[in-house]
Amino acid sequence: MSPTPPRRIADVAADLGLDPEHVLPYGRHKAKVALEAFADRPPKGKLVLVSAITPTRAGEGKTTTSVGLSMGLAKRGVRAAVALREPSLGPVFGIKGGGTGGGRAQVVPPDDINLHFTGDLHAITSAHNLLAALVDNDLHFGAKSGLDPRRVSWPRVLDMNDRALRQITLGLGGLGQGVPRESGFDITAASEVMAVLCLAESETDLEARLGRIVVGRTAKREPVTAADLGAAGAMTALLRDALMPNLAQTAEGTPAIVHGGPFANIAHGCSSVLGTRLAQSHADVVVTEAGFGFDLGGEKFLDIKCRSAGLEPALVVLVATCRALEAHGGAEDLEAPNLPALEAGLANLDHHLDAVAAYGLKPVVAVNVFPHDTEEELQRLLDHCAARGVPAAPCRGFAEGGEGALEIADVVRDALAEAEPKAPAYAYAMDASYAEKIDALAKRVYGADGVDLAPVAKRTLARLEKEGLRLPVCVAKTPLSISDDAKKIGRPRGFRMTVREARLSAGAGFVVLLLGDVMTMPGLPREPSARHVRVEGGRIRGLMQGDG
Repeated sequence: MSPTPPRRIADVAADLGLDPEHVLPYGRHKAKVALEAFADRPPKGKLVLVSAITPTRAGEGKTTTSVGLSMGLAKRGVRAAVALREPSLGPVFGIKGGGTGGGRAQVVPPDDINLHFTGDLHAITSAHNLLAALVDNDLHFGAKSGLDPRRVSWPRVLDMNDRALRQITLGLGGLGQGVPRESGFDITAASEVMAVLCLAESETDLEARLGRIVVGRTAKREPVTAADLGAAGAMTALLRDALMPNLAQTAEGTPAIVHGGPFANIAHGCSSVLGTRLAQSHADVVVTEAGFGFDLGGEKFLDIKCRSAGLEPALVVLVATCRALEAHGGAEDLEAPNLPALEAGLANLDHHLDAVAAYGLKPVVAVNVFPHDTEEELQRLLDHCAARGVPAAPCRGFAEGGEGALEIADVVRDALAEAEPKAPAYAYAMDASYAEKIDALAKRVYGADGVDLAPVAKRTLARLEKEGLRLPVCVAKTPLSISDDAKKIGRPRGFRMTVREARLSAGAGFVVLLLGDVMTMPGLPREPSARHVRVEGGRIRGLMQGDG
């Protein structure tokens, strides 16, 4: 809930120095920004990546901390902006509720952003499903592309958690209804079209990437692409407006670029390249986040997004909470103080700090404070960071807004004064084999002893290497453990990771590796957040956690 009414979006745009001709309002408080706004402006702003330790199922407030940090910096006179992902309706109506931050540290208008916003996710869903319709239309009229119906790999998508759609049968009902075959649905956040939109750097690049999407293979196992089906132009038309970044604001009026929304556990977990470039070209410090813990979103931000776009981060902020550390130390009651469990859980923080350092980047720890945290717990966590030589400070943005984020803002500002942006020390070389790439990630980022490839994954990766496709890898795994087993809490040791399946995302420019039982179409929990959402007096209630 915003403590003050949102500012007119034209005033927020003016703070960034945007030409009014480039700002396309969607109502009073949100807007699209034309790509011409930053086409010839160099990205001068220092980039701060906000990641986290391994979270609990409820999340640890990474978005809340990102928003709070940007507001704290603005209070200190820094020309700051925050660049975030767009929420998906899946978790909004599932287990997490709204994805716009929380309390006094959120982006506004939250109802708009959490629901339909500017229609980007609807456009991505439509473009994806247009390609799916063209696939089945091609099969119905004799597969002029040569596509083998048994080797179609392009599913349909829906921006909702719906486990019943994971596996379906299409084309039933006779000759006029298409070619019967098995298929399924992914959630829109896992769509390759989402990844393409978030990594594209222009309208021309978008269409080229869409054309490279592989929808299946012929009987001779040759790839069939969206370009082969003549789909790229129409898909680009559907995505034309969605490609433009969205401008919103924080609860205190700090500019917020909210654009793109791939999940980090099943996709690459970062907001759009264009959104980051817009923010960097108009602000001095840009705070951006990447999904879940550093082993998921942080790694992909560096190895995929930064490598693809040539981004050079200056600093990594790791969000930690006493609650999550106690969970990783074995505590069951996360509302009660448990110093011994916190001590044991500090190993999880240490692992992520080591992983950040392995990329050659400097970490800062932001301790997101919860109401039940004790001063003893908070001080023990801060003392641990100090003993490691890592700057750290509490963040009370949820309860106090930018005022409660001044301590962490000062620490970040001081660290930025000594940190120069630089390319990360990537976890693997592009010309390495896929087995070498995932082995490097497993040992350096996850702390595993090694990797085992299931036979089907090994065959797929061997075929891609034979075809000359040496791409980055995008690991899809549980966010609840550094390992691929959600039950392995803390800092697991002496384990191996298993890749059960590999999927080519040629348009996005990476290969998705599925580990463990991670699903690309999540299901709703036993008690979905949707049950608590309602409209009262013309106002939506229950969308955000704590808004009963």
